[in-house]
Amino acid sequence: MAVECVGLDIGSSAVKAVVLKLGRKGTRLVSFGIEPLPPQSIVDGMIMDQAAVVDAIVRLKSALGIKIKATATAISGHSVIVKKIQLSIMTADELAERIPVEVEQHFPFKRDEVDIDYQIVKPSGAGSASSGPGRPGPKGTMDVILVAAKKEIIADYMQVVRDAKLQPAVLDVAAFTIQNAFEAGYGEAATQGNIGLFHVGHALTHINIISNGVSVFARDVTVGGAAFTEELQRRLHVDFEAAEGFKLALGDPEAQGGDGAGSGVGTSSGSASGVPPAVAEILNEAAEGAAAKLQRSLDFFLASAPEFALSKIYLSGGSAHVTGLVRAMAARSKIPVEILDPFRRTLIDTRRLDGQFVKHHAAEAAVAYGLALRSPGDAAR
Repeated sequence: MAVECVGLDIGSSAVKAVVLKLGRKGTRLVSFGIEPLPPQSIVDGMIMDQAAVVDAIVRLKSALGIKIKATATAISGHSVIVKKIQLSIMTADELAERIPVEVEQHFPFKRDEVDIDYQIVKPSGAGSASSGPGRPGPKGTMDVILVAAKKEIIADYMQVVRDAKLQPAVLDVAAFTIQNAFEAGYGEAATQGNIGLFHVGHALTHINIISNGVSVFARDVTVGGAAFTEELQRRLHVDFEAAEGFKLALGDPEAQGGDGAGSGVGTSSGSASGVPPAVAEILNEAAEGAAAKLQRSLDFFLASAPEFALSKIYLSGGSAHVTGLVRAMAARSKIPVEILDPFRRTLIDTRRLDGQFVKHHAAEAAVAYGLALRSPGDAAR
């Protein structure tokens, strides 16, 4: 059995951790928890307050009783760029020599400022691959995913993991981890058709469009729950804490948080009582704006693949349950939208874990869950 990793999602507003046990009888959830971060600790994927992030990881590790050291975490934001390119079929050595040339052509970063990784996503034994989603490409070509990430960003994330007395083992791209979680939770359905995965966090949304189980488009956009909170602050003339409380109170009516063995630190979304009547209208309007921005990113992709048609969108992330967002996304895209549950095929021991906490925060766990599926030294999933 592969060695497990702590799946550690260092997000804009909170740190999430998932530990799984992968065995012949299925995947078992060992622990899951959430620890909030002070505002502005993470900005556009960049760690601004390392001490605050380390403290949050240490508190979460202690609350969950995590003993595993190997840790998988993810990076995101504008300092990370993902691009799919098409190349002639070549050997592994030839591809390694070719990659620096492709990097110079496709990325705006200076080569000495970034670390590069790549993976063939459409290997072709017969000598043909997909030039784009849903249509065959020229014979003798292959699709390659290129990732470039600023070295300073990578170093910062590795350092906070080490300072929390954990051992960095895997560094992934947040948008790809959602696909891992989706595949684990939905089985064969995750490898059929064209699916949009949107992980709506506090400040960023990670987008991953997959076609028959293969990522064809991935990017981060500056859309998230913070915009809803800021709109409430502006229009109701209240502080951040009050606005955030109103937003959470009118979110998923079941998502009330809860503490228990293995649940970590969660913040209750509270009761809708005492919420001003105007809050629902403001959130619905903000949801329309967020959906419009997300649709523009989708349209950007579809412009390069006019025959591509999504069959479904799955929303995850801490802001997926914000009032009006599912409805607004479905209305804009004109396709079904559903909240993603990475735990739907996971064994959960409710004698050890708070089942309500796991259920209510499942969408928020998607990145951490996808990371927890990784093992030290494995190839990208």
